[in-house]
Amino acid sequence: MKKFIYLSIIVLSAGLLTSAASPDKNPSEVGIQFFKGSWKAALAKAKKENKLIFLDANASWCRPCKLMEKRTFSDVAVGKFYNERFINVKMDMEKGEGIELSKKLGIRAYPTLFFIDGKGNVVKKSVGYLGTEDFLKLGKGVVGNK
Repeated sequence: MKKFIYLSIIVLSAGLLTSAASPDKNPSEVGIQFFKGSWKAALAKAKKENKLIFLDANASWCRPCKLMEKRTFSDVAVGKFYNERFINVKMDMEKGEGIELSKKLGIRAYPTLFFIDGKGNVVKKSVGYLGTEDFLKLGKGVVGNK
């Protein structure tokens, strides 16, 4: 009986690890997919695709930023909406090119959420933590104004 229990635990653990690490999930079944590349490349992509950039301006030490990442950005409905309509960029504003961009945008608190056009103009700005419903409402309001 003990062997059966140990074997069951090992099999279940292996299955959970495999499914959690699987990159084969359909993009419509996950949260926000963030753009990998420079700010300049994100602007060019936004201009080419005629989309706004959603910029999550954060800092590594910011607890509300981490909560948004865990609770809001990982939501399937949020991912579906934002992935279809925006070029999503996540940037630590205290590192790399985030330092200069932070100065340009005048960031004073984290998280600061921006919607920016392909020319770099701020269309909408929101400061502070937003849950799933409020974050979707924010995005829908921006798309409605475009």
